[in-house]
Amino acid sequence: MASHPQTYSRSAVSVLFDTLATCVAWSIAALVSGIFVWILADIVIAGLPSISWSFLTETPRNAGRDGGIFPIIISTLLILFVAMLVSVPLGLGTAILLSELTRAESTFGMLVRRSLDVLAGVPSIVFGLFGNAFFCIYLGLGFSILSGGLTLSCMVLPILIRATEEGFRSVPNEYRMGAAALGLSRTATLVQLLLPAAVPGIVVGLVLGIGRALAETAALIFTSGYVDRVPGSLFDSGRSLSVHIFDLSMNVAGGDRYAYASALVLIAMLIVINASASWTANRWLRKRIVVT
Repeated sequence: MASHPQTYSRSAVSVLFDTLATCVAWSIAALVSGIFVWILADIVIAGLPSISWSFLTETPRNAGRDGGIFPIIISTLLILFVAMLVSVPLGLGTAILLSELTRAESTFGMLVRRSLDVLAGVPSIVFGLFGNAFFCIYLGLGFSILSGGLTLSCMVLPILIRATEEGFRSVPNEYRMGAAALGLSRTATLVQLLLPAAVPGIVVGLVLGIGRALAETAALIFTSGYVDRVPGSLFDSGRSLSVHIFDLSMNVAGGDRYAYASALVLIAMLIVINASASWTANRWLRKRIVVT
């Protein structure tokens, strides 16, 4: 029995549509990848010749045109440490509250989620002004590593909480029902079952948070300051790599060469820290699976 011509026509249209959609998707992916490779290649080509051991271990001289970035690296790591030390426990606890202890349709949960979404879209300069007014002036911390880290923790929290919450919500309900049938407490269920299963979502939130914290400039100008010496404590002022790159490229004549080199170091730090976080989480997860 012969098929109707309309059947072949519809099939051909469907195949053509699928082909066009695939081509568009691959074209967009190639465009985004090409832009990334272009930017990265430009930074590597311009910055790699200035990378040396002395550049990584010496202090800046001549407004950053000479010397190195050792104090800048130390200040950046300290600011990141403070930000993660504050934001990770708060973010994890809030995500557990929203995903496991609050109904998705409750007014409280919806209000908190909408507030987090709004905070995630607030410009960084607003966080900087808030950090300057609250941490630097009201709490009396001044321009310091602590003020910069606490301000960054406020910026990182919305991203970290939402990503971690989605990680917990992606865990099948069968896990919770099975744990309840076995008589496990809520704490045991959370620690033994839900937390390991939600590790991928937690890692995603952590990586996104670290990326935003390392790349932040505007908020740190108002909170951690411009000082380019090694901080003696968390209450000392310190210049982050992002602020240093901004200063060299915008305010220092002839500083572009070291600005590119500093940007390359920042990218390398981001890759190493994110890879270390992913590796640590995966290793911890494998150990828990073996023990279980």
